[in-house]
Amino acid sequence: MADVPRGSEPKPGKFAVAISDEVRLAMTRHRVSGSQLAVLAGKSQSYISKRLRNESSFTANDLEVICLALDEDLLALVIRAARTVRGS
Repeated sequence: MADVPRGSEPKPGKFAVAISDEVRLAMTRHRVSGSQLAVLAGKSQSYISKRLRNESSFTANDLEVICLALDEDLLALVIRAARTVRGS
């Protein structure tokens, strides 16, 4: 990753943005705020907020914990995000 300065993360790509969009939609469906999701996921509010604003990407581990916390199907969430990217 030559275009990424040392010590910083790459900007989230289209798929990562679609994933965070799906997480936000799931939060809306379950009426869960960012601070509530942070508690449920065992993360800081800042950590969750940074990813919901697409400043960083969620990890696979994050998605697993979030989907369990929100009672969402992980595979379905990823497929919806992939279809969004594919359709754009």
